[in-house]
Amino acid sequence: MLVHIKHILGSDELQKVQELLNNATFRDGKLSAGLAAQSVKNNQEVADEKVISSLNNIVMNNVVRHTEYQRAALPHRIAAPFYACYEKGMEYGEHIDDPVMGQQNRYRSDLAMTIFLNSPTDYEGGELIIQTPYGAQSIKSDAGDAVLYPATTRHQVTKVTQGKRIVAVTWIQSLIRSNEQRELLYQLNKTREKMLRDAPESEDTKRVDNTYVNLVRMWSEV
Repeated sequence: MLVHIKHILGSDELQKVQELLNNATFRDGKLSAGLAAQSVKNNQEVADEKVISSLNNIVMNNVVRHTEYQRAALPHRIAAPFYACYEKGMEYGEHIDDPVMGQQNRYRSDLAMTIFLNSPTDYEGGELIIQTPYGAQSIKSDAGDAVLYPATTRHQVTKVTQGKRIVAVTWIQSLIRSNEQRELLYQLNKTREKMLRDAPESEDTKRVDNTYVNLVRMWSEV
């Protein structure tokens, strides 16, 4: 399941983020890569902890409050993101994310999220390609938008041929381990929320609400 999340960051927040990034110190992205990904990763990541903290206060505070993120991810834990820059000639070859991440506070990477921090017109190439059961999906979203996708999928960032691509990348351990169950709950909840708005007292609404709530209870891991 790929979920496009619109407007995680507004224009004022994006301006603050870009000002922080313009003054940031970057390091080789290979330093944060797992063993399998090191040979295909070619990007740079923000190294300054003070800048990262300031970025997180803006970016992550907006992510965790976003209704669509909560609906789709059913999050249990979310990792501090990497803020990555791809300049001309940089790319991230096809890879799959490590299943368990973190140093002291370990977490299972059920979902990955890419948050786009500059306009797609600022660069050429740099598409996020995600392999799905329905074929490869190519994603290049507007600044402030995000894409949420299973970390179990193989994916890559194509070579940037002009300009600069800037993103934040993070991972989520969901309450629902199974991608299939999580997608069913996401689709069911769309119908449930519409019914709760349109006919909250209906017996059908109550049954659907009861089913959703108890499926989350049945399938969740805490």
